[in-house]
Amino acid sequence: MTRIFAGPWAAQILADFGAEVVKVEHPRGGDDVRRMGFPQMDAEGRQTGDTSSFLAMNRGKRSVALDIATPDGQQALRALIGKADVLIENFKAGSLERYGLDYAALSTLNPRLVYCSITGFGQDGPYAALPGYDPIFQAMSGLLSVTGNAEGTAGAGPALVGYSVSDINAGFYATIAILAALHHRDTVSGHGQHIDLALLDAQVAAQSHIAMNYLVSGRMPVRAGTASQINTPWQSFQTADRPLMVAVGNDRQFAQFCEVLGLPDLPADPRFTTNRQRMAHKLELLPLLQQALMARGADQWMTMLNEAGISSGPLNDFAAALHDPQLRHRGMWGEMPHPRAGTMPFVANPVQFSGTPVTYGRVPPQLGEHTEEVLAEWLGTGADKAS
Repeated sequence: MTRIFAGPWAAQILADFGAEVVKVEHPRGGDDVRRMGFPQMDAEGRQTGDTSSFLAMNRGKRSVALDIATPDGQQALRALIGKADVLIENFKAGSLERYGLDYAALSTLNPRLVYCSITGFGQDGPYAALPGYDPIFQAMSGLLSVTGNAEGTAGAGPALVGYSVSDINAGFYATIAILAALHHRDTVSGHGQHIDLALLDAQVAAQSHIAMNYLVSGRMPVRAGTASQINTPWQSFQTADRPLMVAVGNDRQFAQFCEVLGLPDLPADPRFTTNRQRMAHKLELLPLLQQALMARGADQWMTMLNEAGISSGPLNDFAAALHDPQLRHRGMWGEMPHPRAGTMPFVANPVQFSGTPVTYGRVPPQLGEHTEEVLAEWLGTGADKAS
């Protein structure tokens, strides 16, 4: 019973891992994300009715259309939940109680149910009733205080992370929590439990290594563009033809990096001997490195740095990432038959299981496509229960 990104993302991960997932939507309109993103086209250039955002979050599921404001819809939903292992919902805190669909009511119906509530601010606290979307959580969590160009540079100021990072992080935490609760139910207690997950909490937790910089030192992290808050050199540099990302992880690697750049004496400079010293003297160090890197193009530097054990890589856009040989070898770009578009490209699940490989059996469903099928299969009833 989820919409937009966080809940559907968690449910899609579970579907990829083999769960039977039923997406319960309102009969009129369904998930709002059905209308977000770019329209999918068929081979003749006609819109199929699906959008890129919906396709990204909803493979592997069946869609059931139920109106929980009606007695029949509530009855059908309760009957489905009575047979389920997990319920994921992202309604506003407390709003399902009026329908008898809160955890207290449903845990009596199904004591083994793992009930995962995903909201913006959680089930309690002064913000619990407030609405919220990803950019609000990026702002309130502190993320925008460390994302963007550094003060005093061109374009200085906050920059929104280019995808709905708060939703995706919450989806990951939800998946982990659901699996932990199922394991506890099946090995310890015999009972399910309620998971209360807030997007704001999840985003704060996901950036804990940056927050800890402040908690430990009292020094406020800053915006640094492509650079690291704790290591240097660890950022994008311009080369003779295009930018190159470089990440030097320790003092030994810094010496190797300087050797490749033709600056063998640099590591002996007392300003640059250790990472702490390099961080303290970044303004002196970085121009020296930048000048050396302008001598060759990015591909040549990558070859030389890789041979020396120094991590580097291009600043790809998605077209370049699509053709990256490593990502293609790993199967990160997939394609599956689609009944309206012919074929559907997708981004694969990154987990490589040795014994139970991820399979992709269902394209994202049309609204209510499986209502009759699921109600008959689970409950032995027909589509009349959906109204």
